[in-house]
Amino acid sequence: MAEKQDKNRVVIFDTTMRDGEQSPGATMTTYEKLQVAHQLARLKVDVIEAGFPFASPGDFEAVKLISQQVEGPCVAGLCRTAFPDIDRAWEAVKNASRNRLHTFIATSEIHMSKKLQMTPKQVVKAAVDAVKYCKERTDDVEFSCEDATRSEFDFLCEIVEKTIAAGATTINIPDTVGYTMPHEYEPLIRNLIKKIPNSGKAIFSVHCHNDLGLATANSIAALVGGARQVECTINGIGERAGNASLEEIVMALRTRRNLMNLHTGVETTEIYRSSRLVRRVTGIDVQPNKAIVGKNAFAHEAGIHQDGVLKDKRTYEIMDADSIGLSSSSLVLGKHSGRHAFSDKLSELGYELDRNDLNKAFFRFKELCDKKKEVSDWDIRSIIEDEVMQIPEKFHLESVNVMCGGRVKATAMIIMGVGEKLVEESAIGVGPIDAVYQCIRKITGEDIKLIDFSVKSVTGGIDALGEVTVQIAGPKGTVVSGRGASVDIVEAAAKAYITAINKLIFWRKAHKEKKPDSRSEHSTSKSKSGSAKISVK
Repeated sequence: MAEKQDKNRVVIFDTTMRDGEQSPGATMTTYEKLQVAHQLARLKVDVIEAGFPFASPGDFEAVKLISQQVEGPCVAGLCRTAFPDIDRAWEAVKNASRNRLHTFIATSEIHMSKKLQMTPKQVVKAAVDAVKYCKERTDDVEFSCEDATRSEFDFLCEIVEKTIAAGATTINIPDTVGYTMPHEYEPLIRNLIKKIPNSGKAIFSVHCHNDLGLATANSIAALVGGARQVECTINGIGERAGNASLEEIVMALRTRRNLMNLHTGVETTEIYRSSRLVRRVTGIDVQPNKAIVGKNAFAHEAGIHQDGVLKDKRTYEIMDADSIGLSSSSLVLGKHSGRHAFSDKLSELGYELDRNDLNKAFFRFKELCDKKKEVSDWDIRSIIEDEVMQIPEKFHLESVNVMCGGRVKATAMIIMGVGEKLVEESAIGVGPIDAVYQCIRKITGEDIKLIDFSVKSVTGGIDALGEVTVQIAGPKGTVVSGRGASVDIVEAAAKAYITAINKLIFWRKAHKEKKPDSRSEHSTSKSKSGSAKISVK
């Protein structure tokens, strides 16, 4: 929880691994969740909502592992007001040095009558009983009024007052369906705080969805109204149109502190790295014109703009790219560079690797130096993300060769490692990628459907690393992503496809239980992960 004596301190509550993972296809394994959690700790968020422990054994194990291994932020587990939910959440977070139980129930008329089929009196009782039950386990209890912005004001006042009296230390007033306007949200928060007698005993929080494109604006309006916690996600990912974007809120408060006099404890230089990591593990790309972290956020094409920036960046840039950890410097290393220099560059970029991973990355670096004259920081980041940050592999690529062009039918020949064995396969396709993917499907024996394929260059020039991201669906509809990078785009495509298949297999083994039926903002995560004991620096 935020220090109460600092009334201008905004608590950043990250829900990337809970609400963010509910984005279609944003499946994260336990290993990937742990990576993200460690990065969120480096980002210095205050609270990590690590998942919905009752949803599945995989989600439970991921939250438990994060609670045991990630230091710094408070680790929260989401739970409905049912006592078995709370027990499961507590079991998952109890070993964290700082933990929180986050319980919720819907408070709008349509949700209470149609979804819950409960009376307002029953909802209040369930909320109060749940908060008391949570309070017996931890002092840090958050209560959320789901669909609060479509709830009757006096009823909101009643349930909030009673849950604070029961022990809630944070009260969340979410805009669950992205319906509210900023000029409505600010007075709602202000009037709740003013009217509820014991409001001073809790921090008021907001959780905004982006259905009308107003999530960040609504979050800022709520802060102006007196809220002091914002629930948000990296890159704004989440159900439907997504959530309020962490980077937008943090940088808005930082850039306009003179106007709002509010601040966070976020280490902003870790923002860009966090964005890249979440993009990689979820397979959800960032639109080029996305505020703060988009490819074009600090790019200038118009001549007038370029002239102004060259004279003084402040003419057209209200933020310094360095402030979010974005650097365009080149790596001054070549094929004769040593391991020590390479290790120093990795440290400069924020990566800490064990000896085995360092050796793998250094080998890939040397390979790349033989193919490129200049190796940039972007190339190095791609090597690390492609070679080191991987889930356990059942299949791996040894070599790929294709023949195509003109009237020649596209033909591919692939050698893949399957466990300790090497397997060779060939196929003809409508194009080189199709031929390669047919080979991979034959070797893996997996019944999968390719639902998305994207390719982009990591850096400029004809020798740029190509980066391929794919999304595939398994026979039961599970959607996962994979990513690969290489100067050979066909090889990158093969790597991405194999990574996605490995991820699907890993996820399938871990996913042993169906999730609850709730489909609300605080419903179960769409994808759950495994339970392997993993340590990530």
